[in-house]
Amino acid sequence: MVSSLGAASLSLNPVSDLRQLTTYPFMVSALEAGTVVAVMAGVAGWFMVLRRESFAGHTLSVMAFPGATAALLLGLPAAAGYFAFCGASALVIGGSAAARARRPLGEESAVTGTVQAFGLACGFLFLSLYHGVLSGYENLLFGDFLGITRGQVLMLTIVAALTLGFFAIAGRPLLFASVDEGVARARGVPVRGLSVAFLLVLGLAVAATAQITGVLLVFALLVAPAATAQLITPQIGPSLVLTVLLGLLITWSGLALAYFFNYPAGFYITSVAFVVYFVARIARAVAEHPVVLRRSRLLGQGADA
Repeated sequence: MVSSLGAASLSLNPVSDLRQLTTYPFMVSALEAGTVVAVMAGVAGWFMVLRRESFAGHTLSVMAFPGATAALLLGLPAAAGYFAFCGASALVIGGSAAARARRPLGEESAVTGTVQAFGLACGFLFLSLYHGVLSGYENLLFGDFLGITRGQVLMLTIVAALTLGFFAIAGRPLLFASVDEGVARARGVPVRGLSVAFLLVLGLAVAATAQITGVLLVFALLVAPAATAQLITPQIGPSLVLTVLLGLLITWSGLALAYFFNYPAGFYITSVAFVVYFVARIARAVAEHPVVLRRSRLLGQGADA
């Protein structure tokens, strides 16, 4: 990276730092892709956390690994494997989730865990069968924000537009089904179809994102901003907006730190995401502490008097 040559250094001047960040085309592409990923993963992750399907989201992100290794084994583009495995896994998990009303509690998680274990086993099998030189295999897990092409940015933008279009159309009934599935079903909302459609869209979004962020980082961007925002506020609109803003802040901060300090972007992005969530969790615990609640009531009573 440039910073290792001493050409870039962090200063206290935001304008100068921004100018350094946007000097090189590879950083511009990384910032553009990071922005698209933050918005798409933020919206999809917000619904995922609300629906308590983080385990399913993690499994879909893991499916990028066997997808990529299968594509290498067959001589196909890695993107084909990503979309094929993530989409197929989403349909299997979504079918299980759609039928959960007729199944014992916990069976959906068992199906999701089984899919994840089988996918990982397939990934290791394909990797062992591949006799060529597998260069940059660590990018399958941790991604490579700084090697993004303009074509990848365009592809990611198209997938993000389709994903956000789905939520614009199906967002209200999906929210209704997520909050109160029984009432939504009684009111005629196609709960099963929405569940499958949501996981399929989530799987395709994960497949597109994992090509850049890697298998592990995509899950961090799906979970951390949404979980943090829902800790801060229970209101739907502000929580969704805050999720996107936190995703942008985490991604931009991680990329900037990687540029100036010459360590992997994935490490910084996940670290910033963890710190933000940890601070929000501590603040929530302090605010809900009995002593704090008692003082808040006393202050409220004094103001009313």
